[in-house]
Amino acid sequence: MKKISEAIKEKPWIGWVLYLATIIIVFLIGLLGSSIIERRSEALVLQTVKPIADWEPKNEIWGENYPREYESYIKTADTTFASKHGGSATIDALAKNPDLVILWAGYSFSRDYNQSRGHYNAVKDSRLTLRTELPQPGTCWSCKSTDVPRVMNEIGIAEFYKTPWKELGKEIINNIGCQDCHDPKTMNLRITRPALVEAFQRQGKDISKVSHQDMRSLVCAQCHVEYYFKGEGKYLTFPWDKGFTVEDMENYYDSVDFVDWVHSLSKAPMLKAQHPDYEVYKFGIHAERNISCAECHMPYKTEGGVKFTDHHIQSPLNNISGSCLVCHREPEAILMKNVYDRQDKILDLSKKATSLIVKAHIEAKTAWDNGATEELMKPILKLIRQAQWRWDYVAASHGGAFHAPLEAARILGISIEKAQDARILLTALLQKLNVTVPVSIPDISTKEKAQQYIGLDMKKLYEEKMEFVKNVISTWDNPSVY
Repeated sequence: MKKISEAIKEKPWIGWVLYLATIIIVFLIGLLGSSIIERRSEALVLQTVKPIADWEPKNEIWGENYPREYESYIKTADTTFASKHGGSATIDALAKNPDLVILWAGYSFSRDYNQSRGHYNAVKDSRLTLRTELPQPGTCWSCKSTDVPRVMNEIGIAEFYKTPWKELGKEIINNIGCQDCHDPKTMNLRITRPALVEAFQRQGKDISKVSHQDMRSLVCAQCHVEYYFKGEGKYLTFPWDKGFTVEDMENYYDSVDFVDWVHSLSKAPMLKAQHPDYEVYKFGIHAERNISCAECHMPYKTEGGVKFTDHHIQSPLNNISGSCLVCHREPEAILMKNVYDRQDKILDLSKKATSLIVKAHIEAKTAWDNGATEELMKPILKLIRQAQWRWDYVAASHGGAFHAPLEAARILGISIEKAQDARILLTALLQKLNVTVPVSIPDISTKEKAQQYIGLDMKKLYEEKMEFVKNVISTWDNPSVY
């Protein structure tokens, strides 16, 4: 001790070193103690939470244990936000762009197509749309409710898919929520929809081996993907066996001779893209940087010193400070402009493709009306199918113009090319059939005029739907089914 004291007198800086070292050691011991107390507190909380059943569909039950997450989730009921091209507000897409009625002539989307209003409204919107007035399989409920895994577990996956949509309606009540993505015992992310697991298996992949970061996108990919109903049992299937590009999926559909519907004007065997959000996202810069869906659409937030995931799933444009600015350092106005610049350019390409494909359908109808043969029409109809599939793939991918603008532009460029090729062949054929070209395009400037042109009696369809709502849907909202 004397030697230390003498050393300090001879070299005073040694004393300061010992003093600072002591402070650091005490600080670290304090941190360790705080961490131990925090972990014990967390363990105590976990011991006091109420147990949740394996397939509990009611989000409010989960909310009793996780109030912050639940309170933020409830905000998805808000449908007031509207960005330049999207948001959660209701948008009548057919009224906004009547050309869509012609593109989907003969298909249910020509009756009714509104922009989705978010997870909280998925069940209600599915019930009220005119599209579900047509006979639909139970498969259509697959991504609309936390009741789906429960019912699948009770009656079996294949039985769920092939049961008529209307028969399952009384069981599908609760909105998309907690149980769709979380294990109730551990709160770990999990996959509850078998189609995604099966798609991985067919590619020789084990989805249970993916990282937590990948899971933060894959729980979204359970539903936000391209899919089709396979066979008579309408089995939900993702067409990923040949790859993730728009061409890969087209090749898959061609190899199994799949057709969603035959166009009522052109008679082309059509494909209807669903919402390939995950596939398009994979070709964007955020996926390349390993940024998950949750980081932008469900960013972390802090409340009362507690950090948690914001379950108000929404467009990042309604929360730029909490999502974009976590990584980017530009002003909000600049980031907003960056998004709109990309969306505007993709939308411009989309409109060009739409205009050409609409004309191709009407010109093809004219060719049929004037004696065209199946042999002469076959290459034309193939080009129309390919052009519209590509246009629809981009149009149906929510946020695709931002998620992967380069890939979206590439796909639309090919769509425009194929539509133009179809019209060149049609021009030659129409001249051969002694039809004056260019063909006169009817007045389809409004949704009503376009629907009338393709033969839809909208007054009758609305009356039938309202009768169904009054006599059937009103009986579904009975929680006693549990």
